[in-house]
Amino acid sequence: MQPGSRGFIQRLDPWGYVALIFILALFCYWPALNGELLWDDPAHVTRPDQQSWGGLIRIWTHPFATQQYYPVLHSVFWFEHRLWGDSTLGYHLANVLQHAASACLLAFFLRRLRTTPTESRDARPPGDARASLPAGAEWVAALLFVSHPKCVESVAWISEQKNTLSLLLLLAAAFTWLAYIETRRLSSWVLATFFFMMALGSKTATVVLPPSLLVVLWWRNGSLSWRKDILPLAPWFLLSVTAGLTTAWVEKNMIGADGEEFALTLVERTLLAGRIVWFYLSSQFWPVNHAFFYSLWDVPAEAPGWTGYLAACIVLTVALWLIRKRTRGPLATWLLFVGSLFPVLGFFNIFPFIFSYVADHFQYIATACFVTGTAIGTTILLNGRPRVVNRFGWSIVGCLILVFAGLSHDLSRRYQNNETLCRASIAEVPDNWMSHRVLAWALSKDPDRGSEAIQEYEISLQLNPDSPDSLHGLALLLARSPDRRAEAIGLYRRAIELRPHFAESHYALAFELEKDPDRLNETIAHLEVALAAKPKLAPAHLLLAKALSQIPDRQSEAFFHFEEAVRLDPDSAEAQFAMANALVLAPGRLDDAIAHYEAALRLDPEAAVVHYNLGTALALTRGRMSEAITQFESAIRIRPDYAEAHANLADALATQPGRLPEALTHYEEALRIKPDLARVHFSLAMRLATLPGRQDDAIRHAEAGLALDPVNLEARNGLAILYVQVGRLRDARAQWEKAVELDPDYEAARENLRRLDQMTRPQ
Repeated sequence: MQPGSRGFIQRLDPWGYVALIFILALFCYWPALNGELLWDDPAHVTRPDQQSWGGLIRIWTHPFATQQYYPVLHSVFWFEHRLWGDSTLGYHLANVLQHAASACLLAFFLRRLRTTPTESRDARPPGDARASLPAGAEWVAALLFVSHPKCVESVAWISEQKNTLSLLLLLAAAFTWLAYIETRRLSSWVLATFFFMMALGSKTATVVLPPSLLVVLWWRNGSLSWRKDILPLAPWFLLSVTAGLTTAWVEKNMIGADGEEFALTLVERTLLAGRIVWFYLSSQFWPVNHAFFYSLWDVPAEAPGWTGYLAACIVLTVALWLIRKRTRGPLATWLLFVGSLFPVLGFFNIFPFIFSYVADHFQYIATACFVTGTAIGTTILLNGRPRVVNRFGWSIVGCLILVFAGLSHDLSRRYQNNETLCRASIAEVPDNWMSHRVLAWALSKDPDRGSEAIQEYEISLQLNPDSPDSLHGLALLLARSPDRRAEAIGLYRRAIELRPHFAESHYALAFELEKDPDRLNETIAHLEVALAAKPKLAPAHLLLAKALSQIPDRQSEAFFHFEEAVRLDPDSAEAQFAMANALVLAPGRLDDAIAHYEAALRLDPEAAVVHYNLGTALALTRGRMSEAITQFESAIRIRPDYAEAHANLADALATQPGRLPEALTHYEEALRIKPDLARVHFSLAMRLATLPGRQDDAIRHAEAGLALDPVNLEARNGLAILYVQVGRLRDARAQWEKAVELDPDYEAARENLRRLDQMTRPQ
């Protein structure tokens, strides 16, 4: 950009460019700003159990507190949650602003690189000159980067704040490193090292910074000084190796980047690397046909045909090396591009390789390297050309930026929700099993779209029959239909076979087995495996507690798991309710049970059964009958056909002075709803017997109750007494004799028979 040849954009001052970059970024990503959480976003956005200050401490001190040990990233997510809670707009804006800020910092880094003093020519081989960075190239690079469509996945997807944040910190480290190169001040080195460590704490892919800085210095100076260039970066290389090895171990041992999918030979991995490099390079030149999940290559089968890709990499590297004395820029750009991709070239196992060896977000840093080299080369090419050629060339560059922005704007529309994103990906790449699985998972959230979700899971399993997650997801859907429960159980077992410590499948299988009383021990065994694999799986604690509570000598274990379920998920009304039900049966724990019932109602005020159980517990507590009545009335308000609540309300009302008529109404309503409630027949009979002229009604209900519950000795004794009151002594005797027959030790019946004999004995 020479004076006199500049268009409107080229005449902007630096802060005008900054404003333009941020405006362009907002235009590119405006459609995604209100997008929902996608795929694994919930695993990155701060979980409820880590939203406290203690959670922030655990993010730093517990390596497995988050999906990956990126404490800087998850600390930023933690603070963001404090600022805007669950609003996705805030997270999306943070990504966009960090992306724009990275573009600006890239430009300022290049400006500083141009003005930073170089070492003396004596430090460079004869014939080497300091590489020139033409004025204006930095802003072209920034505009190309901020608008490039291959950045969309990193910016529009909340999870990839690890990319936008880590690049911003990487560039801050690089910028500060140049200050150290200028001044050789220890404070600058310390600050640069701090930024680098922060970048590593955001994403390990930033390990590429130390060698990248050496490439940049070599490009600018023509040589490297061991003492001044390499040695100061030695601690950074040590940090990079440590971080890289740690992440590789976590990927393999904690995230699951291990198994047959990763059993590749070194030759296959090398050929794969060549294929990956050319895939990314071609997508930089022609950024179309985007997919969230690309095709999963069959490396053992396809690798022999990839020899040409590897050979092309070698030939290109050699060719660029041979012209290095004339121009080092192309080789430097190539080294930076390939080097930034090195962590994802296939030499290390990373979990996404299970479903694809390439992804747009893997090339975020590489895109910055590519557009920088392109911008510098374009600026050098156009500067010094005739005015017409110069203006035409810059018009083409401007149009390219606008085209990129338009493509990014359109592409970011896909990031509204999982269904939109996955359907767009399937349209581009229909044979990726993960696309279908994530789409199935998204559809399964809607109860009315279960059949569509099942169909997508089945397609996913056709493409990859050995995916434990797909098997598990399909089983969850099939389990909703009683006639397909057996299929679901079979799928859970297959998922567990493929992943023996699959906690969620063990839990889901136990949930199904728990419905069969004869499989209680198997249920408990699966729940114990689930909790061994995932000790904080609250639903598993709850189900295990319920199962153990059925075994008399394991009650203490059951209480432990009830308590764990409530501790891990205090906002679970189900856990609070189950804990209360267990406490009701424990001696001396009625007050504790009431507290948990009340907690359950705070979480779910419209749970009729909780109102009913709380009312029952309150009725057993001295002086709280009026509260019990209120709870029973609430249960009936929510469920007018709740027969048991009508019955218990009637029992409670009958104890209150002057409220017997109301009680009789509720007894009768309970029997209208459920005529086979023997207890209610007996209770109503007892109340009616106290009213003048209602003995016959009392006898009728007592007989009905006894027909439903013929072994109820107390009811049989009460009916016999009613018979005596109306003079049906023979019927009374028959009832007492039957009671003695059922239980020879039933003393009340024996005593009443003796009294009846005395009454009927001739004087």
